Amino acid sequence: MTVQDTTADLSAFIRDWQEWHTRQEERLADPHGFLAITGLHWLGHEPQHFPDAPGAWSTGTDGVVVVLDDGEELIIDGTSVRGEHRFGVLPERGGVDAVWGDAVIEVAKRGGHDIVRPRHPDTPLRTAFTGTPAYAPHPRWAVTGRYTAFDDPRPTTVGAAVEGLEHVYDAPGRVEFELDGRPLALTAFPGHSPGSLLVLFTDATSGITTYAANRALALDPPDADGTVVLDFNRATNLPCAYTDLATCPLPPAENRLPVAIEAGEKIPRERGGS
Repeated sequence: MTVQDTTADLSAFIRDWQEWHTRQEERLADPHGFLAITGLHWLGHEPQHFPDAPGAWSTGTDGVVVVLDDGEELIIDGTSVRGEHRFGVLPERGGVDAVWGDAVIEVAKRGGHDIVRPRHPDTPLRTAFTGTPAYAPHPRWAVTGRYTAFDDPRPTTVGAAVEGLEHVYDAPGRVEFELDGRPLALTAFPGHSPGSLLVLFTDATSGITTYAANRALALDPPDADGTVVLDFNRATNLPCAYTDLATCPLPPAENRLPVAIEAGEKIPRERGGS
């Protein structure tokens, strides 16, 4: 391969990363994204009113219920709702978005608890957002690994950004790879699309140049022989890196890498990063 070919490949690599990073920033700055959250409200049996959401909210064995005051309205799946509305029992890590004027009221279950998390586009955290610092992309941080599925998914309990909260994931397998000749491995969780994987990790940069609690890396479905690419240039912050109103999972203990991954997103400016 000529120097010209190598330069062209590097330029294409950087361009692809820049396009990916732009999409990440656009999702984060969405009018109803995590930067728009104004409250994290934990529901109980007694109805509660919240300053950033309509109605009185409660939960029980039959799931979440809201009783709207006269003149209040939510739009759920395109349908107007007034008076009492029963959301039913929500699945773990599932939820419903109800529209209230220009806001979205997220109703969800996290760590076995029902929550209400309003999202208002005009919240200062969102309107002041100027982007996330990141390391300059480099091909050395895109490594090939090997995925090995467990005989059966392993229930894996991890902590959360909220003290006392726990998340349980069914880990389908493990990814082994090398960095600078050093063998490493990460327990993988199911990704957002069929067959894809998600790894949560910390490394020697955590708390120094990258967010202390966690970062996430999405992986495409492994090839038939288990080959999978870990491009740490695309390691992202979870919502808890920006706001205390998030319930993000922490990495399992075995995913604390003893090396410095100087790639991907850094500490957000909202947390003092630069």
